[in-house]
Order: sequence, then structure tokens, then C-alpha cells
Amino acid sequence: MSTGSQYNLGFISDNNIRNHVKDIILKYRLSINYTEFKKLKIDPIKATFDMLVYNLSDVEFIQREIIRQIDKSNNNQIGYFHQNIFKYIQGWEVLKLGYDIVNHEKNYYAEIKNKFNTMNSNAKENTFRKMRRTIENNLKATCFLIEVISKESRNDPWSVTIDNEVVECERIRIISIDRFYAIATGDDHAFVKLCKKLPRIIRDVIKVIRDEGIEIGFSSENNNIMEELRKHNQDLLTALYLLAFDSYEGFKNFTQD
Repeated sequence: MSTGSQYNLGFISDNNIRNHVKDIILKYRLSINYTEFKKLKIDPIKATFDMLVYNLSDVEFIQREIIRQIDKSNNNQIGYFHQNIFKYIQGWEVLKLGYDIVNHEKNYYAEIKNKFNTMNSNAKENTFRKMRRTIENNLKATCFLIEVISKESRNDPWSVTIDNEVVECERIRIISIDRFYAIATGDDHAFVKLCKKLPRIIRDVIKVIRDEGIEIGFSSENNNIMEELRKHNQDLLTALYLLAFDSYEGFKNFTQD
């Protein structure tokens, strides 16, 4: 795939970054159908608070909920973007099991997390234990926990509390993605270069995709959810109550006052 654009990222070719972005876009979720929406069991109590506190119409609330559910799925694709870009960077391998990415030549092993607050204490402990086993079995190994959205730019020994004791090791690092890109590519500004060019790359790729006859954007299938809900009740909020509580006592002929 070629658009003639020159991104000059250095650590990845124009063609490879376009192919990678195209792969993400084609995986992006554009719609959710009514069957999937029903399985979500939307909380009608929260819906009532949201609609009244934020002054939302029932249609506005349903549309926001559809977008929120689609967004959950697309967050996974962004994780795929951050991990799989490394298969295009020399020396790096993307794994399906164990670590997210490795560089066997440099004995680097890395896990990627999207945000600094996405791991609970058990996950932190388990990840640290895995990394400690790695460095014990390979005296040349360095392990990294990469945070895409970190509190700050950093490359520090990772401190974790295990059995009420704070433990850390120089060869088990917690690192922001800008610092890790610098290590992986040899370019201190590799990550910021990608961020600067990413909107242009995405626009170029979307144009190519649309030229291929593939539609990008929210699907009209989302409108069917409103239609199906109204089959239960013309008032969409009431329909949400009926979906969530249809087998509960007193809800057979439920209407709101």
C-alpha cells in the first residue's frame, strides 16, 4: 500500500506503518447489534441518574451507551497497535504467550500496559514474580513494564509490595513508552515523531480504504437498537427497565410514574 507520502520516522518504513495502521482500522468496531446490546444488561438505575443529572434524552443516553460499548472493544485494538508495531522494529519479536515483546539479542523482555493505573495489586505481584524468575534464569536479562500513559517520562527500578515487603531490582524496570522507544530504536525522539505523524498516517490510510470501497464510520446498524427497544416500550428508559428486570416481581406491566 502506497500513498506517496513520506513520514521519515526512521525506525519503521512508510509502507510498514501504513500497513500496521490499516490493520488496526480494519479491526476497529463500528457497530453493535441489538442481541449484543441486550446481553450487556444496561443498568437502568444508573441510566435514570445519568439522564436526569446530565439532562440527556433517552435517545442521547442510548447513543452514548452504544459508543461506550464500541469503545471498550476498540481499546483492545489500541493495545494491539502498541504491541505489534514492534514486529517492524529490527531485533524485536512480538509474542502470543509469556511476554508481549522480546529482543533475544539484547536479552530484553517487556510487558506493555496502556495506563499506569490498569494493574491491581495481584497483577503487579504476578508480573513482578514472572520477571524475577526471568532475570534469575538469565543473568543478562532486563525486564521492562512499559506504560503507554505513565505519570511521567521515566525509566526506574520497579518497586512492588509482595507479602507486605517492598521489593525492587535494578534489572526489573518500569518505563514510559517514550523512554522504551528510545531503547528499542536508538532514537530518543522516536515516539514523539510517531505521535506527530500519526494523524496524517491515519488520514492517508482511511483514504486508501475508502478508495477500496470499504466504509469507515459508525454503522447504521446502531440505529436498529433504538427501533428494537421501542418494540418493548416507546419510552426507551422504560424499555431498559424491562430488559434488566423483566423476571423481577412486579415488573410484568412496569410503567414509570
